[in-house]
Amino acid sequence: MKKILIVFATLIVTLIIFGFANNVYATNKAIDNNTESKLIEIKETQTKSLQDYKDKYGSNTYGLVAYILNIVRIYSIPFCFLGIAIGAIHRYVIGIRKLDTLEKGMGLIVTFVTLLIICQVLPLAFAMVVKFGRG
Repeated sequence: MKKILIVFATLIVTLIIFGFANNVYATNKAIDNNTESKLIEIKETQTKSLQDYKDKYGSNTYGLVAYILNIVRIYSIPFCFLGIAIGAIHRYVIGIRKLDTLEKGMGLIVTFVTLLIICQVLPLAFAMVVKFGRG
């Protein structure tokens, strides 16, 4: 049964890889010469966003820290949900048979939930301290 499952999973993974590779190849052919201008435009909007933070906080240092905290806030969500999913797999799927994995899964879940809360609250706390604490 395990051999059949492994062969089936390998077949599905190879089909998915070839499907994505074909889509990437087709997408690369569809890109025209405006790619450079689009990349420059994206860079300018990101720089403008950083400049907006600097103007909003009135300092280069505070603006840069607020910009970095905002980026961390945005990218921590998928990272932490992935960690929570891995912890849940360890706790509820693998941990049924192995008790040490059960504890490891619970530790991962608690760690990633704590990290998610910290990453979401830290920009707010920074903004409140800078706005109200500086006077």
